[in-house]
Amino acid sequence: MPRLPFALLVLALAAPAGAETMRCGSKLVSLGDRAFEVLQKCGQPAHRDQIGYTLGSYDRREFTVEEWVYGPNNGMLSILTFEANRLVRIETRRNR
Repeated sequence: MPRLPFALLVLALAAPAGAETMRCGSKLVSLGDRAFEVLQKCGQPAHRDQIGYTLGSYDRREFTVEEWVYGPNNGMLSILTFEANRLVRIETRRNR
């Protein structure tokens, strides 16, 4: 039975981590920030993709969904997801 906690720890470390804030130098970006605010604080991302749209009633396209990637910083990538130009998710992942 002692292997089970170790296996859970390994799974937890392998999953991407989510956060509510991200540091850019001495500034912080937070969930809910607008895209232009993130650009002012963090500069241009290393990579930027439009990945789709949110869907409203009757499957109508409502808002664009974009991912911005910053880093690597100490071997970690920060992936920011924007919906309708609002920051909705911050993930960190190991650079492979």
